[in-house]
Amino acid sequence: MTAICCLRILFTVGESQPGEVPKHKAQGVADAFLKARWRKPRKCGAVAPLAFVLADNRVETLNPTEMQALAAELEKVLFPGRPIGQIALMTFEGDEQAVLQFAALSQAELAGLMAGEGYEGPAGRVHVVTADSVEPRPSTRAEAKTLAEDKASAKKQGLTAATTVTPERAAKAAAPVSTIPTAEPIKPVSAEAAQPATAPVAPEKPKAQPAPAPKPAAKVAPPPPPAETGWWGVYDLALGAFVGSAIGMRSDLIGPPPEDDAKLLKRDLICLTDTQAALKTAAFGEIHVPFGFWNLTTPASQDAYKSRLSRYPLDQQPRLTATIYATPREASIGMLQQMRLLLKSSFSRMDVQVTDPTFPISGLPPELVDSITLVLNGETEHDRLKQILKFVERKAAYVAKDVAQAVANVGSSVELEACKAGGIAIVRGPAVTELLDKPVASPDGATLAAANAA
Repeated sequence: MTAICCLRILFTVGESQPGEVPKHKAQGVADAFLKARWRKPRKCGAVAPLAFVLADNRVETLNPTEMQALAAELEKVLFPGRPIGQIALMTFEGDEQAVLQFAALSQAELAGLMAGEGYEGPAGRVHVVTADSVEPRPSTRAEAKTLAEDKASAKKQGLTAATTVTPERAAKAAAPVSTIPTAEPIKPVSAEAAQPATAPVAPEKPKAQPAPAPKPAAKVAPPPPPAETGWWGVYDLALGAFVGSAIGMRSDLIGPPPEDDAKLLKRDLICLTDTQAALKTAAFGEIHVPFGFWNLTTPASQDAYKSRLSRYPLDQQPRLTATIYATPREASIGMLQQMRLLLKSSFSRMDVQVTDPTFPISGLPPELVDSITLVLNGETEHDRLKQILKFVERKAAYVAKDVAQAVANVGSSVELEACKAGGIAIVRGPAVTELLDKPVASPDGATLAAANAA
């Protein structure tokens, strides 16, 4: 039981005025605002410009009235001092793929949905939410057509009822017959006058021509589905600059990743394919690519990885980092050595992701791994801060092994400051950047999400 909703922000006014948030900064402000209001265990995240996915695993449908309250609050943040009605939120509830497809609609397609025309895509529950109203809309063109036909039929029935002549109406409309005698006797009428006047011959009406057959409506191609992947900015706290990007799945913004190895392998191969395409256009920094620990131990999965990696250009190897997720606490050193051997032809560095901050770094041989990344997973900020503290307490052991410490899934400015105070080298997560459409383009090519929220 999980309600999934895509929220789109539509500006209904012109250029920003002094004191208001510029449109190009509205994304970061809205993202920080929603994360503050849409609290755990619910999840939210940006999936496209001014498009956010909200999920709640405790209900089957989201409350439009709550969305209305969000609209009113967000409007006050973006347009302080203006009357309400400057923005509209459009919500779409459906399955995961339908929600992501809705997130990719253009402003023109959203305007069509707002006007009740529907769109060429999967069905869902659509509401247009402003600070003073919540109005449902048909989601598909078929729904919009059915609704229009129902309205036309109801209107026709109402018009027929208003114009039908019943016997009672006819009796009321008939003129009363006068019974008062005439003042003068009726004069005789001459024969000529008695002849009826020749009625004018009405011209023959032209025969009705058959109406031309209606032209078939032009088919509107559905919008391309949004990319399944996005990019987290990788930030060096000591340098105070971005050093690269890590690819991730957009579906992780909605719910936890699958546990089945076959499904995890499929996700990894998607990331490898999208990374290959990004290498042709993204010239800056490190690129971190995920691999499942257990899939790297299976011959069939290894062959699938090798087939995809055979397409990678050799000259990109120095900037590529393999990040091995779901690594168990007692990971076999022999397995890690085999993984390093498998990946070293395409990746210059190997990062191991763990969820246990007390991972036994002292047992690893030198130069086996380049970094250990702690993936924060606590339900509360207090739990996550405790994980960071336990991780940084072992800093001396990491320095002795010449292994860098990194933290992923950093979710707040407090967690970001804790990482910085503890000497963590590399961080990424919602407090660093939102999930971006493209890799970070320069050391200062993305703004820290925490700064946006300030």
